[in-house]
Amino acid sequence: MAKSMWAGRFSKEVDSKVNAFNSSISFDGRMYKHDIMGSIAHATMLGKCGIISREDSEALVRELQKLCEDIENGVVELDMSAEDIHMFIESVLTERLGEVGKRLHTARSRNDQVALDIRLYLRDEVFQISSLVERLIKTLCDIAELHANTIMPGYTHLQRAQPITFGHHLMAYAQMFLRDRDRLDDVVKRLNENPLGSGALAGTTYPTDRDMVTDLLRCSRTMVNSLDGVSDRDFCIELANAISIIMMHLSRFSEEIILWCSWEFKFIELDDAYATGSSIMPQKKNPDIAELVRGKCARVIGDNMTLLAMMKGLPLAYNKDMQEDKEAIFDAVDNVKLCLSTFIPMLETMTIYKDNMRNAAAKGFINATDCADYLVKKGMAFRDAYKITGGLVALCIEKNTDLEHLPLEDYKSRSELFDKDVYQAISLDTCVNTRNSKGGPSPESVKAQIEYTREKVNTYEAHTVMAHYITEE
Repeated sequence: MAKSMWAGRFSKEVDSKVNAFNSSISFDGRMYKHDIMGSIAHATMLGKCGIISREDSEALVRELQKLCEDIENGVVELDMSAEDIHMFIESVLTERLGEVGKRLHTARSRNDQVALDIRLYLRDEVFQISSLVERLIKTLCDIAELHANTIMPGYTHLQRAQPITFGHHLMAYAQMFLRDRDRLDDVVKRLNENPLGSGALAGTTYPTDRDMVTDLLRCSRTMVNSLDGVSDRDFCIELANAISIIMMHLSRFSEEIILWCSWEFKFIELDDAYATGSSIMPQKKNPDIAELVRGKCARVIGDNMTLLAMMKGLPLAYNKDMQEDKEAIFDAVDNVKLCLSTFIPMLETMTIYKDNMRNAAAKGFINATDCADYLVKKGMAFRDAYKITGGLVALCIEKNTDLEHLPLEDYKSRSELFDKDVYQAISLDTCVNTRNSKGGPSPESVKAQIEYTREKVNTYEAHTVMAHYITEE
């Protein structure tokens, strides 16, 4: 068992159950690369500031780089009996370098070390999440472009309301995911800060150069207060919140996919590779992927609430409660990446039944607003036109017909403003094509939305590629 680095104060070993309870390497071991990145920057700074010798500094950097390669190549396996990834790496360095290895922790604490590690780790994870969100947006644009003219009913209260296009519907989600991508970008502004040098809580008496470490790690700035540097996890909460919103959008989309797959709608069918069957009912084809995404949304929201509840009562500065930050934020990160990477190909491979969408749009009197607008354009006040059209709908229900097939004499019985051109005005194609206001469902408007969205995504890609280059440099 690895010996605790802090054992000097204690006269006997910690109980084995307490060690297991206290240990975090089973989940913080994933941060080994980022712990090593931070340690390399720290060791470099110690040498350049003369806090340790240049020779010791260079030896530490070389061995840290070698250790990272050894872990990645499987030459070194993480010791699950170690307290955490930080102690494990320091222990291996000490085994390899002796006294030199012990110098690495000069002028830092595990408190500022772990605060840095999780920031560096999440910085890279945000890039991956952002890339997946961008890929999803591009997929939505591609499908929307193919279906800019595919008429379907738009809904309010899950009741058929007005005719739109499938492309218009998909672009609504594209805008939501654009905002999600913006939120991720905003999170990085506060996440990409350097707490190292804060020490346990009160800085250090050594003549360190914190800004040098900040530059080496490509962080945006050095945190200005040592207490703040080690005692908050608001960046985890902010990221968990952004991820929760992404998951909420995915969950809403999943709910519609589940509805659309049902025989009651039958607007789409999922590819066999993204559906499952029943153990007892041979006819079943279940949208399990969408249902799991919907379920995992609740799980991620729970992760967000865990972080908020964990932090709400903690006095400054570091408290062991904060070890609970990692499992919650890691779970949120893992699940949003899993959901996005599965959701995207599910969309790419689904079959869209355009005729079923149009047939549904032809029912439910979703052109009633256009009928009222027809009268308004001929001089009638909207409220009067609204009342007359409502009466016509009631008449259609009584006669078991719809507005498109209601005889002209029935129209004229309600208003002499009606003429045979009313049928053109209330046709589904007219209803959609004339809704060409900015953001509307007309094919021209949908294509403009697609163009705008693709331009935004291209801007994002250039930004995130540069951000990733910085983190890897």
